[in-house]
This record gives sequence, structure tokens and C-alpha cells, in this order.
Amino acid sequence: MLPSVLSKSTTSPSPARLRRHLPASSFHTSTPLRLAPIGGAPSPSPPPAQTPSFLSPHPSPSHNHYAATLRSCVLSRAVRPGRQLHARLLVSGLGLDPALATRLVDLYASCGHVSHARRLFDGMHQKQNVFLWNVLIRAYAWDGPCEAAIETYRAMLAHGGGVEPDNFTYPPVLKACAALLDLATGREVHQRVARTRWAADVFVCAGLVDMYAKCGCVDEARTVFDGTTTRDAVVWNSMIAAYGQNGRPAEALALCRGMAAEGVAPTIATLISAISATAYAAALPRGKELHGYGWRRGFGSQDKLKNSLLDMYAKSGLVRMARILFEQLMHKDLISWNSMICGYGMHGHADEALALFSKMRSEAQVMPDNITFVGVLSTCNHAGMAKEAKEFFDLMVNVYSIKPIVQHYTCLVDVLGHSGKFKEASDLINGMLVEPDSGIWGALLNGCKIHKNVELAELALQKLIELEPEDAGNYVLLSNIYAQSGKWEEAARVRKLMTNRGLKKLIACSWIELKGKSHGFVVGDASHPRSDEIYEELERLEGLMSQAGYVPDTTPVFHNVEDDEKRNMVRGHSERLAIAFGLISTPPGTMLLVTKNIRVCEDCHVVIKLISQIVQREIIIRDVNRYHHFVNGECSCKDHW
Repeated sequence: MLPSVLSKSTTSPSPARLRRHLPASSFHTSTPLRLAPIGGAPSPSPPPAQTPSFLSPHPSPSHNHYAATLRSCVLSRAVRPGRQLHARLLVSGLGLDPALATRLVDLYASCGHVSHARRLFDGMHQKQNVFLWNVLIRAYAWDGPCEAAIETYRAMLAHGGGVEPDNFTYPPVLKACAALLDLATGREVHQRVARTRWAADVFVCAGLVDMYAKCGCVDEARTVFDGTTTRDAVVWNSMIAAYGQNGRPAEALALCRGMAAEGVAPTIATLISAISATAYAAALPRGKELHGYGWRRGFGSQDKLKNSLLDMYAKSGLVRMARILFEQLMHKDLISWNSMICGYGMHGHADEALALFSKMRSEAQVMPDNITFVGVLSTCNHAGMAKEAKEFFDLMVNVYSIKPIVQHYTCLVDVLGHSGKFKEASDLINGMLVEPDSGIWGALLNGCKIHKNVELAELALQKLIELEPEDAGNYVLLSNIYAQSGKWEEAARVRKLMTNRGLKKLIACSWIELKGKSHGFVVGDASHPRSDEIYEELERLEGLMSQAGYVPDTTPVFHNVEDDEKRNMVRGHSERLAIAFGLISTPPGTMLLVTKNIRVCEDCHVVIKLISQIVQREIIIRDVNRYHHFVNGECSCKDHW
């Protein structure tokens, strides 16, 4: 074992013993390390075949010389010369020196050779240096396994001997807790931190905020943030990211403004977190402001900012702007390609998405990952390309050896259900390598709704109730399927079951942002200050649509009422009110972006196509499933959604 090699004896170990404890590359290298002289003028370079100076037996380099060389290797991540030096230390009997061994552990850990670092660490008799423990904990937190980072932290606490965690120990431990979603250990670390002087350290506080945020405890993260006396950009950025990652974009943007108000200069990390929040909220005006601010601050040339802007513009409907930013990237990494492919896919631009995927594989030679294939399969799903979806699924599994995750199966089940291929969808679900979740059964249920497959819908709902007994949307969907089939008694029975269980249907609403203010609408809403003007605009548009042959489709109204009442219900749908408000509030030709919290109904889809043709505007609807681009009477989904 290594401890026997790192003995105090000055007797040189045999070459055979050295080879057992060092990688083969330590003894075969074409680039020997040359040490600079300790003092005086530099000596002429030795001929290529000459032995490196620190391997020559005379004169023997000093301890400080070895330490300085190891520091240089760590800073330059030069692992091969470091291995050579490690071999020399073993030969010279200095392998057990705590300071030099610590530098070697740091070298191996910094270069990603964590197993070598751990072997050296385990062989050391003196471990009273907190830096030594921190090096190993940090390596595990960054390179994995994260469980080992927490285990090493616990071993450090148990070791005693005066070794106490410091402000370089807690951040990587908290990072490991966040990666593992280990809230219990994270809280335990927090309690320990609170009893030390490191409770006020900005990096420790940022680590706590990030840990709580990753574990979904945003309010606890905010408590840590509010209790931090000295808040620099790192702490602000962590809290802004916490809100953004947990679906609270408005609070993220408000905090960004508060940061600037307190005189803390936003960094590129601030901008990336804030831009991600605007992408989530589809707050295009805020995103544009951040785009301009980033350029004025001199961050415009950085690919990190362009990647976040690319994602924001794609999610805000401006996929063409996203493509311009994509082409401006100095280095297109996997994240860039995935963002652009997924951006095209969610907007129904299947040809562009699949062409980009082909270019990624052939010209750029970037290896796709599971996220890439989620984007590709989602593209096929949104375009109704069942055959192509199955081919790409096979490509992912058989060519790239990527193990399917539940999102891949969901896309495939959804497109098969949309296409009415229920046997294939059922066979796929039965043969899944992972447990089907609510997304799988929801996709199947949605296909059943389209094709009025009541029997399979009942099975899907049974599975959904087992997984999500409190989700009212599942009951509503089955009730609607019964209503579509004219089974009003069954539909009423399902709704009564909802009532008995205390479940309430999600209220459909739509909103549009104009001049920095968000305007929300619900079905039949009359609360807006300009409500009279909104309904006048709708009446005007309905008159023009009627002249073009439009007849309201009341199929989406799943209530057993008269047709006239059904038509009135459809006319007052929230997305129509939001569009009418946008039309009377903006100059002609202005693009409108409306967000809706549920799926757009069939009649509204027809109406918005007609409105886009009548007013000659681009109208983008972002519903719960996808984006719809309405231009000149046509939709990007090609009536498949």
C-alpha cells in the first residue's frame, strides 16, 4: 500500500515498487520538466536527451525548490511534469513531507485525477492542514461523486486535531448538498456555520442561498440573503438566480433593480440570471433592456451573455433574433446548439431545427446529448412527425448509446397519441426502461381527447389519479372527453367527483405586457379600465370574420347548454381579450405576444389566424404546450398542437 512507500526511511524504493504506485505516464514522457536555477543567471538549456535537472543525483534540489516547482505545476495544471516530480520525491524519501504531499494532492485534484489525490491523502500520516481537506472536498464537489465530498467533510469533523472547517470548506460542501438535493445535510451545515465567524462570509452565504434554492426552499434562501450584513455581487447573484430557477421571475427582476439601487454593479453573472428570468416570464421588453445594458457594460462580445440572450429571445418569440445571436458566437458549444434546436422546435420550425441538428453532427462534429434529443423529439412531436420521431429515438439509443429518460418517452408517446397510434404508444409505455410518470400518462390522455378514445382515456386517468390525486386538470380532461362523445352523465359524474374531493379547475387566463406593465384577462373579463373598447374591437373583428365565412365552433365548450350561450362563452376567451387590447394599444404592424396558462382552444386558433390576416400583424401565443406564430392567416403549428 502507499503508506509503505511513503516511509520515513531514506532508502530508495525499487523501480518496480514505484511503478505500482504511479501511472505509467509518469515514466514515459517526451516532455521532461526543466527547473529554473534557484538563483543567479539562467543556465543554458541542456540538450534534449539530457536528464531533467531535478532527476539528477547531484546536486540535490532543496525542499523549497520542490515546493516552488509543484506550485508552478498546480497553477499551470501540468500533471505530467508533476508526476515526474512525484516519482523523484518518492526516490529521495521526501514523499511523506506534509507540505510537498499536500501540493501533490492539490495538483492531482486540480487536474481531475481525484483517485490519485485520494490515494496520496489516505497515505499521509499528518492531516492537520485544513487546506489539504479543502482540496479534496472541492475536487469531489466539482468532479464527483458529490457523496464523497460530504463524507470527506464528515471525516474532517471527526478527525479533530485542531482542524476546523473554514470559509473554503463550506462552499464546496454546500455545492455538493445542492447537487444531491440533500436538504437535511445542508441545514446541518448551516447550523454549524451559524456558530462560527464564517456566517458573515459572502461566499459561504452565497453557497447557502444556492443550496436552499436548488432544494426548492426559496424563502429560506431569502432569509439567509436578508441576514447577510455585507452583500457583494456574488450574494446578490445567488439570490437572483434562486428566484429565477424556482419560477419566480418577477421577484428576480425586482431584486436585480434593488441591486443596482444599492450601488452594487451588476456582473455578467447578474445579467445571465436576470435574462433567464425574463425568458421564463416571456418579459421581452425587460430582456431587451438587459440586452442593451450588457452591451453598454462591455459584455457584448462574451459568448455566455449571447447564449442567455439566445435562449431569452427564443422563449419570447423572436426566434430570428436568437439565430442571429447564435451565428455571432465565437465558439458554439453543446449548450448553444441545444438552445437553438430547442428554440426552433418549440416554435414549430421543424425544418430549421432538424437541419441544425444535422449540421451540428456533420459540420460542427459536436456530440449530441440527452437534452439535444429532447429538443429533436419535441420538434417531431410539435410537427406531427411520428415516423421521424421513432427514427431519431432509435438513433439516440443505437448509435449514440444514450439511455432514454422520461422526457424522451413523453415526446414519443405524445406524437404517437396525436397520430392515433395508440397500440404503439401503449407498447412503448409497457416497455419503458424507467417508471412512467404523470407526463407520460398525460400525453396519452391528450391523444385520447383528440381521437375520442374513451376506453384508453379512462385507463390513463386511473394512472394519473394514482400519481397526482390532487391535480384537477386530469379530471377536467376526462370530463371533456366524455362531453365530446356526448356522454354528459359521465362528464357530470367526473365533475361531481372533483367537487367531492375539493378540487378546483384551473382558471384560464392570458396576459400581455405593454410598456413595462402586464395586463391579465380571464374568460368574459370586464374588469379592465378599457373593457368597453376591448369588446368593441372584438365585435368589429367578428364582423369582418363573418364576412370571410367564419362560423364559431362551440365544440370546446364542454357544458350542456344552448348553442347561443356556448357561442358567447367562446367569444369571451381570455386570449381574444388580450389580443384585442394589444391591437387598440399599439401602432399598426406591432407584433403581439400573448401568454396563456392552458392550451389554446380550437375555435380561438381559427379566430387568431383570421385576425392575423385581417390586421396584417404577427401574433404569437405562448400556451402551456408550445408557441403559435400566426402570420397572414397561417400558424406555425400547421394546425397540429
